[in-house]
Amino acid sequence: MKGNKIIGFIAGAFIVVVALYMCGDWHIQSNDEAEKKETYQAVDSLPMLIMQIQKCSKLYTAEYKVHKIVTHDDALRLKGSLLQRQFNLKVPMADRKIAIPMDAKLKAWIDFSQFSEKNVEREDDKITIILPDPKVTMTSSKIDQKNMKQYVAMTRSNFSDEELANYQQQGRAAIIESIPEMGILETAQANAAKVLVPMLVEMGYEEENITVAFRKHYGPKDIQTLIRIDD
Repeated sequence: MKGNKIIGFIAGAFIVVVALYMCGDWHIQSNDEAEKKETYQAVDSLPMLIMQIQKCSKLYTAEYKVHKIVTHDDALRLKGSLLQRQFNLKVPMADRKIAIPMDAKLKAWIDFSQFSEKNVEREDDKITIILPDPKVTMTSSKIDQKNMKQYVAMTRSNFSDEELANYQQQGRAAIIESIPEMGILETAQANAAKVLVPMLVEMGYEEENITVAFRKHYGPKDIQTLIRIDD
C-alpha cells in the first residue's frame, strides 16, 4: 500500500511537471506571437503614414510679403574728345530720377503627392521624414503708383511706360535674387514639422524621436532652381 502511494505521488508530480512545461512552452509561443504582431503593426503603419502625408498634397508652409524701392538715376551726359582728350560731362539741368515702391508676395510650398517609402527612415523607435524639395513661388508683384516719385528736368522727357515696365522687372529680379537671404526655406521646414509631428505622435511615435528635414542644405544656386513665378 505504501509503495502504491509513492508511485502515485511520483506519477502526480510527473504530471504537474509536464503540465508546467507545457504551459511554459505555450507562454513562450504567445510572447513570440505578440512580438510578431507588434512588428507587423509597426511595418503595417508605414502605408497608413504615407497615405496620411500624401493627403497634405500641396502644403503651403510660408508666406512672405516683400517691400522694395527701385531707384534709377538717369543723368544726361556729354561725351566726346577735344584736342585728343576724352571728356564725359554731366549736362546741367538735365536729370531724371525715379523711385518706384514695389510690393511682392512669396509663398513656399511642398508637394506631398509623390511622397513614398523613400521619404521615410526608421531606426528602432526613431523616425525621420525627408521632405520633398520645396518650391518658392512669387504669386504677385505690383507697383505702388500712389507713392511713386520722380523728378524730370524741363529739358528731358518723362519716363515712358516701357521704361517703367523695365524697372519693375529689375525690381522683381532683385527680390528673387534676395530670397536665399530671407530664411524662407527654414520657415517652410519648421512649419511643415508643425503639421507632420502631431500626425506622427497620433500614430504612436514620441515627439523627441521624430525628425523632419530636407534631403540637403540648399545653397543660393539651388534656391534659384526652386523658384516659380505665377503672376
